[in-house]
Amino acid sequence: MKKNNNVKERIKKILKKHPEGLTTVEIAKEIGMSRHAVTKYIYQLLGEGLILQREVGTAKLCYLKEGGKIW
Repeated sequence: MKKNNNVKERIKKILKKHPEGLTTVEIAKEIGMSRHAVTKYIYQLLGEGLILQREVGTAKLCYLKEGGKIW
């Protein structure tokens, strides 16, 4: 469970640095994990309401939700 929280925190910190939004592939590169593994954590963060995702053409950009806390 600890690793799960650590990855989600890293994703939130990366998104905080990139308010313009990032794709899952870009987040995966920053973290050094596969796109498929990062997708799992993105879905968890979306479900928790901590990040938002928006479609731009064929890409899905992830954003830290306004007021999203970085613990």
